[in-house]
Amino acid sequence: MENGRNLVDMPMREWPSTVLGRLPIVRAGMDDSAEGFIRTALAARGKNERPFYSTSANGQVIALYGQDGAFRELMDQADQIHADGMPMVRYSKMFSKHPVTERVATTDLVHAVAERAVEAGVRFYFLGASEEVNARAVERMKELHTGLVFAGRRNGYFKREDEDAIVADILASRTDILWIGLGVPLEQAFVSRNIDRLRGVGVIKTSGGLFDFLSGRNRRAPGWMQAVGLEWAYRMYLEPRRLGWRYLASNPVALHALFRHSAG
Repeated sequence: MENGRNLVDMPMREWPSTVLGRLPIVRAGMDDSAEGFIRTALAARGKNERPFYSTSANGQVIALYGQDGAFRELMDQADQIHADGMPMVRYSKMFSKHPVTERVATTDLVHAVAERAVEAGVRFYFLGASEEVNARAVERMKELHTGLVFAGRRNGYFKREDEDAIVADILASRTDILWIGLGVPLEQAFVSRNIDRLRGVGVIKTSGGLFDFLSGRNRRAPGWMQAVGLEWAYRMYLEPRRLGWRYLASNPVALHALFRHSAG
């Protein structure tokens, strides 16, 4: 509810946001976001409109946004940014007049959308990860959500010159929602280069390591660690070489940005 209006009654591009660490974070929870994806995807069918582009922010994204001008330009192209980090939600609840009340992690959102997609006949396309991981992620989603339709899928190991063929395949598949898991900032760069050529797709959602989690390649943190904002610590424990330095470098920068560059 925002100023007496339910979010489901408003186009997603009009949903309110709160600035956290310089980024406009949408004030929408899991259910509203999932409903919005389905409604937007269905409304786009048969039209040649630019896709609705949704992405997410966590500590790494906040840090990069403040340090890298090119990445800032990529993020500014998004129609919507979800809070995919509990520290952002906690800060917002403590210090913002209009707080972001709920974390909308893509690893949870995909299931909330899928539940509704089965009923609505909304079609998915998974782009990213290795061939094995991508195929297993699709298989697992079909197991969990009986009746979910996949318009197509493609692994994330391709060259720039392959993108014409990839875009053509996505369009030919007539997918409604395109989930892109290439990692930050590659997935944002892919969207920037191709979004205007993907007209007819209803929603594009950047998804980070989503397919690794869906496939079972990576494990999520226990629920209590997610709730208190320590999922990053669990992931660092599992992958210390890859994630250790990244988190140690980005987390202090992100916290500084939250306290200095937040409003609303």
